[in-house]
Amino acid sequence: MTDDSLIHLNRLPTRNVSGAVLESLAEMVRRANLSVGDRLPSELLIAEKLGVGRSTVREALNRWEGIGLIRRKRGVGTFIVAPIPRHGVGVDPDTQLDGAAILRLLEVRRSLESDMVRHAALRATKQQQAAIQEHCAELMDIVARGTSYREADLAFHRAVANASANPIYHQLIGILDQTIEKSSDSPFDKPGFGRSSFPFHRDLADAISRRDPDQAETAVARIIAAVEDEVRQMIELKPSDS
Repeated sequence: MTDDSLIHLNRLPTRNVSGAVLESLAEMVRRANLSVGDRLPSELLIAEKLGVGRSTVREALNRWEGIGLIRRKRGVGTFIVAPIPRHGVGVDPDTQLDGAAILRLLEVRRSLESDMVRHAALRATKQQQAAIQEHCAELMDIVARGTSYREADLAFHRAVANASANPIYHQLIGILDQTIEKSSDSPFDKPGFGRSSFPFHRDLADAISRRDPDQAETAVARIIAAVEDEVRQMIELKPSDS
């Protein structure tokens, strides 16, 4: 890997510099055909090419590192470890990055929660089944009112994790929930986001009450698939050809 990819970078305007750095780097990755495993040019060279301070480049790269797109190796360089989202017409760069990160987290949750809900269906006590149904009813009511559902949704999934009788599931779900938290102005934290997944929450609660692990697994897969579809619709617009 050489620094030939730098030819795809141009000096940036002074406004919204951090976002512009990420857009420029994403376009550089595309035009230079860089992929997972390739090394990015140094922060210093990127900064010089874009006409910005090195700290600005570092701040932008911190964002990519924070959501798992790159990994820094001290004394070696910065390497791409996941596909870099391509800039789309009319799509805010932050929305693209957040959406790409959410999709990777959902990929992990699919495997984790498939096993978890099977255990919950087989192990839940009568009290835990009742608690899951209560949380589900509360969640459905909040969704119907069109208000923020996040806390109710977390409570429902934690009740399911508790019913699995394995505290490790509860801990892992908590870690993923913290990782996926978004700011209040994020489109992924609006009351309407994820609405298409909520009918399947009722299916999941009912499957656990019936002690049906197969249907529980199907329901949670549908929950995750519905959210994935909404994320993709928000971030996968027609890519820019410029």
